[in-house]
Amino acid sequence: MKKISANYIFPGNSTPIKNGVVVIDDTGKIEAVLDPEKDTINWEEVEQYDGIICPGFVNTHCHLELSYLKGKIEENTQLHGFVEKLMAIRDNVTEQERWFAIQLAEQEMISNGIVAVGDISNGNTSFHQKSKRNIKYHTFIEVFGLKEEKAIEIIERAKSLKEIYPHATRISITPHAPYSMSAKLLQQINKESNDFITIHNQETEGENELFQSRSGKMYEQLSKFSEAIKSWEATGENSLPSYLDSLADGKKILLVHNTYTSKEDLVFAKHYGDKIYWCFCPNANKYIEGKQPDYSLFINEKCTIGTDSLASNWGLSILEELKTISKKNPAIQLQKLLKWATYNGAEFLEFDGLGSIEKGKTPGLNLIKDVDLENMCLIEKSDAKPLIKLQQ
Repeated sequence: MKKISANYIFPGNSTPIKNGVVVIDDTGKIEAVLDPEKDTINWEEVEQYDGIICPGFVNTHCHLELSYLKGKIEENTQLHGFVEKLMAIRDNVTEQERWFAIQLAEQEMISNGIVAVGDISNGNTSFHQKSKRNIKYHTFIEVFGLKEEKAIEIIERAKSLKEIYPHATRISITPHAPYSMSAKLLQQINKESNDFITIHNQETEGENELFQSRSGKMYEQLSKFSEAIKSWEATGENSLPSYLDSLADGKKILLVHNTYTSKEDLVFAKHYGDKIYWCFCPNANKYIEGKQPDYSLFINEKCTIGTDSLASNWGLSILEELKTISKKNPAIQLQKLLKWATYNGAEFLEFDGLGSIEKGKTPGLNLIKDVDLENMCLIEKSDAKPLIKLQQ
């Protein structure tokens, strides 16, 4: 049994507790959360830290298998340029190099207090590392293809990957993006996917332009890859309202990036009630596009945080993503940011034991040091490390 305290406990889904105490057993399970204003505490039994204690972070969008590309694609290529660079160099790396990069990337996430990941996979390269259960993963087998006649072949390959995954209940088939799917392939995904799916959404201005007028840089790039895009029918609207109705009813949907999502798009999405979650990968957006979403539009939405991959980011740190959001929209309270980084991600991925500091849960605990406690905000040198690691 261990008792630990900090200047504040941020439970993830409730009000911060000043000088709160978390009681945990030898497995890391929460036995009690004590408030000194309400509970009697023997402080001689308590380990006390400076800073904030919060649940382990949940990274809802990563591409672990792309870790070997760290530093190999220059910044500010925009999405169409990023994809071209990725495709040009992806085959010039050995399997051993890929596996080694995956191990290093996973260790980086653990060191930065990440306990669970929603990870995109296009193949099986990351499966062996995930089988070690160092982190809780939900893997999304991502599919794409604009040729209607290829839809069955594509979905069968995804099903084959799903069958060899080491954790049968922790894998889903999911669409890549609205601009890379034939109608038939999307129908097949709706049949095969689990109760939640994830999709890249409005990451670049060219995506909206494609749907509005079948023109722009995204259209030009897709034309190089597939003749099928030439029969694309523009909707005259932004991307999100053009495709959201075609996703299966009743599923939770994680929309990733949302850099060019408008207020009107948000209004449209509200038809889906609490089924829509919005994932931000701020540093990846800076790396690729040099632009970020207007986070203030999403204050009242269910938001989560992702790192994207090391192909498009300088590191894999949820705290660094939160710092970037805070710099752009400083009015967003730290309590809300930490809820996005913990509770909401665990809720979407359905990791019931994670995301909040509550009796009976085993969420892992992070200590965030060097916080501006007077203004309750992160600063440049704020740092997060696991205080109690998640035990699998």
